[in-house]
Amino acid sequence: MPKINKTQQIIAKLMLDGNRLTSSAVYQKIKKAGEDMALVTVKRMLSAMVKDGLLIKSGAGRTTGYSVNTRGRILTDINAKEYCGLEPDKRSGLKKYNFDLWGSLPKNVFSPEELRNLKSATVEYHKRTKNLSPVMQKKELERLIIELSWKSSKIEGNTYTLLDTEKLILENQEAPGHDHKEARMILNHKEAFNYVRAYADKFRVLTRKNLEELQAILVKGLKVERGLRRRPVGVLGSIYRPLDNAQQILEAVEALSVAVGKMTNPYAKALIALLGLSYIQPFEDGNKRTSRLLANAILLAYGCAPLSYRSVDENEYREAVLVFYELNSIMPFKKIFMAQYEFAAKNYAVK
Repeated sequence: MPKINKTQQIIAKLMLDGNRLTSSAVYQKIKKAGEDMALVTVKRMLSAMVKDGLLIKSGAGRTTGYSVNTRGRILTDINAKEYCGLEPDKRSGLKKYNFDLWGSLPKNVFSPEELRNLKSATVEYHKRTKNLSPVMQKKELERLIIELSWKSSKIEGNTYTLLDTEKLILENQEAPGHDHKEARMILNHKEAFNYVRAYADKFRVLTRKNLEELQAILVKGLKVERGLRRRPVGVLGSIYRPLDNAQQILEAVEALSVAVGKMTNPYAKALIALLGLSYIQPFEDGNKRTSRLLANAILLAYGCAPLSYRSVDENEYREAVLVFYELNSIMPFKKIFMAQYEFAAKNYAVK
């Protein structure tokens, strides 16, 4: 994965609003930001970013300008909380689906050090799952399912507590004072995880069929239309509007499948599948739930630890996803993914 240093990050952020800047304009903005850098250094940095495929150069002579391309957007680190703290109409992100996104992804979105850490966590996970007794396997599976079902549902606004969720899953007892739909959402998570665990190999290749099967389980009994949507959807609190053309939605799912297939390791496959499905919003509802279970299906298919998302902050999760929607940066969510994977590898033993 190309690495962007601190100054390159600053330069890329200056252009995320879509503006084309001359080297002099970049220099003035960097100077205003308090960075001590000569104009000649700025020009050299801009040329290097063009060479690395992070910026686009256009024009000639004094009219030469630079703008960030999709690859640059993907790799620019964003303060998600700061960005999402702005009112939607004051944000400078992208309002429409970026057709260049999937073809611009690096084949590995993790640095060598990040990949070593993920692989090391997987080795630890394999040690923990080795020689488990049937009784321990059952307990570990129950614990993961309870915590995954609780947190994934909570991210969607479900008000069940962890204890409520445990009682529902183990004793089939609904919490008093809650809408039945909340219980249904949680039980659907249980069924969906058991499904991806049993048929994980099917998810080595991302297809429309396995996505639709997974979404159908997650929205069962919730009066949600199954399959690829035929109507527009909006994203609450975001300026981004997903595709509303049925054929383009299908093509976007196919393009995502190709992009995931090109990823060189299962962690990158899972991360891009999760973000990608959330971004395309191919279903009327249940997109983010499906994306989280899809990531687990991919991880399980390659012998990796499944995620419960138990320790994630729901607001941080939503903010990181929104940054991907509007700026196409994977960086905030990548940090969440890595932290959750290392947590899962140390805390669960589910084969």
